[in-house]
Amino acid sequence: MSPHAEFAVIGGSGLYALLDGATEHVVETPYGAPSDAITIAEVGGRSVAFLPRHGRDHRHPPHLIPYRANLWALRSLGVRQILAPCAVGGLRSDLGPGSFVVPDQLIDRTSSRVQTYYDRGAVHVSFADPYCPVGRSTVLATASGHGIEAESRGTMVVIEGPRFSTRAESRWYASMGGTVVNMTGHPEAVLARELALCYTAIALVTDLDAGVEGGHSVTQDEVFRVFGENTERLRAVLLDTLAALPQERDCPCPSVLDGIKLPIELP
Repeated sequence: MSPHAEFAVIGGSGLYALLDGATEHVVETPYGAPSDAITIAEVGGRSVAFLPRHGRDHRHPPHLIPYRANLWALRSLGVRQILAPCAVGGLRSDLGPGSFVVPDQLIDRTSSRVQTYYDRGAVHVSFADPYCPVGRSTVLATASGHGIEAESRGTMVVIEGPRFSTRAESRWYASMGGTVVNMTGHPEAVLARELALCYTAIALVTDLDAGVEGGHSVTQDEVFRVFGENTERLRAVLLDTLAALPQERDCPCPSVLDGIKLPIELP
């Protein structure tokens, strides 16, 4: 019997495992291998897939993650709803380490990444609102139930990486309306949209970005340390959200490709 899951979590830096009692599956795609083997387990009576974005040994830097393979592999397993936790830098002084943000907007500042499945034909997919509204509201309600007052709106600025921002860049992102800064949220979000998937980002602030406070400089050790300190809180929110997501999708995401002639056949 082929492996199947309808829900998935794409784990960010520091979250290399999530599900207990999971079975492991190697999935091939037309875009190569995904970041790692995909594990599947039952959560709240539902079949859930987990994929570590960087690989379990963190071998994929943000600009070389096989994003197209990752999203294609999940859809081919039956996944239609995705939670995407990630580590971010805060661009506001009130969003210190340990804060949760459920963004509703995205600014793409990447430069070298393939960000579409549609390399031929006129396929223009709506992306005005990058994240699933039902997924966002479910995460916020679940977080509140755990005593976490997550920021309910915000703009994620996605940079190329792997370097961190200069102080001037950080101040510029904040002046553009950025709330948090990250290296992996794009093209992941738009590829999910092109596959008509529900995609919800859950941002865990690990540091204040370099331009927010004078004298402060972001380090990789700091990011990993703060993420590790908050992993259990994040894990609890993820697992309870997976159990609370509606089985039937009543949001705009499933119909985003309606009326568009696609040059490829989706899995």
